[in-house]
Amino acid sequence: MQTVAAQWVMISLTSSPLLLSSVSAAGSIPVLLLGIPAGVLGDLVDRRGLIIVAQLTMLLAAGALAALAAAGSLTAALLIGLLFVIGVGGALGAPTWQTLQPELVPAEDRQQAIALGSVNQNLARAVGPAIGGLLLAATSAAMVFLANAVSFVAVLGAVIVTPVPRRTSTLPREHAITAARAGGRFVQNSPVLLALIIRSIAFVFLASATWALLPLVAHHRLGLGSTGYGLLLGCVGLGALLAANFGPALRQRLSPRGIYGLACSAIAGASLLLAVTHSVALAAVALVVAGAAWITGLGLLNTAYQSQLPTWVKARAFAFYLVAFQGASGIGALCLGAIAQGSSVSAGLLTAAGGLVAVTVLTWRLALPLGNATDALIAEPLPLPSVSEAGAGPVIVTVEYRIAAGNEEGVLALMGELRRMRRRTGAVHWHLQRDVDKPGTFTETFVVGSWPEHERQHARIQGSDLSVLDKIETLLEPGGSRSVRHSIGVRVSRSSQA
Repeated sequence: MQTVAAQWVMISLTSSPLLLSSVSAAGSIPVLLLGIPAGVLGDLVDRRGLIIVAQLTMLLAAGALAALAAAGSLTAALLIGLLFVIGVGGALGAPTWQTLQPELVPAEDRQQAIALGSVNQNLARAVGPAIGGLLLAATSAAMVFLANAVSFVAVLGAVIVTPVPRRTSTLPREHAITAARAGGRFVQNSPVLLALIIRSIAFVFLASATWALLPLVAHHRLGLGSTGYGLLLGCVGLGALLAANFGPALRQRLSPRGIYGLACSAIAGASLLLAVTHSVALAAVALVVAGAAWITGLGLLNTAYQSQLPTWVKARAFAFYLVAFQGASGIGALCLGAIAQGSSVSAGLLTAAGGLVAVTVLTWRLALPLGNATDALIAEPLPLPSVSEAGAGPVIVTVEYRIAAGNEEGVLALMGELRRMRRRTGAVHWHLQRDVDKPGTFTETFVVGSWPEHERQHARIQGSDLSVLDKIETLLEPGGSRSVRHSIGVRVSRSSQA
């Protein structure tokens, strides 16, 4: 709702497509700057407190926006600045907000909760602008901004009365920088997550042009005022509602790749139609289709991503997805707005349409899981030696494998998965060496930052990780097993004399 009112205020202040696109970018860019730190905070601090701080920040900025709009004192700079502050509040709370919701239900319902949370969020993205457009037509931009401010009060009330599950751990709390690096390593060494991020960037970067340029389409191409613009946005909301109701049936009939390709193609067709038509009726139909495709595509990607995240890294790993999503949305809006300013609105929309067709083909073979339940952590972490003094760190772990004759290729094929597992759970370096004096003997060496971090590494092992180790075990010499040595760094005092 806020974005609609802000776009309409901006278009009354300037005719620049670039400045109009900045309205969307102002809310998205804070996620690029703060998304990862916010995700780390979401995994380390009190989640209820973090969400409350974020909501209060947005409440104050939204209230200022409403007051300035009512006084007729909004300038383009003030508008973008306050939208940026609201974006900062949204960036602080978003990773925690989205990953907390599935924890409010029993474990057996968690997968459905992820899907429902994704549907709700993306439905709001589509229906909110429609409601905002209608309220804008009936009242003023100041009233829309005020409604947005009041909504934060409702959210604060809900957060205060909702029991938030407490997280318990016998290990020391991670340092923020260490936690951020651990989250980055987890995503970097998870091929499925990387594939989903790439798909999200490609989809959102181009699809966002439809929403960023829609005010110009309504105002200049279709000759509509705020009422007509509100009705067009209502068509987007109608499409989202249709997708929310019929989406489950669609998921039963099509594969995830088929649904993704259909969503890209539908928005491409809608953008193409908006680029060439002067008919309000055709534009309305295109926006119904685009609204349905938007919520379907985003819901699919969001659910698939969250379903791959274990508890220990949930908020910070999801922050990478949010950064990709919001960054693609903001930068995509700016880039296609620049194309529209340099050429025409039609050129911007046609670029988006052609790009969506291209990315459908280019990303088709990337992983896109069904959204099955997250691979559970093993019930009992692998044993570790008792250490009275952890030392200064780092920890070097050396594992020797004596491989049965004829099984070397099989072990080497599994070592890529093993490397990703070690890195995903906490290793900062990983190496594999072949012993030149002992045929069939390989030595794996990996480094972890500290002994507590190595303890956390053992607690982070999932069932699929353990199966990799078990497969390697079956390929070793009969009666043999891997041998493990741990070395801890120590500080050496410097001599006071040269």
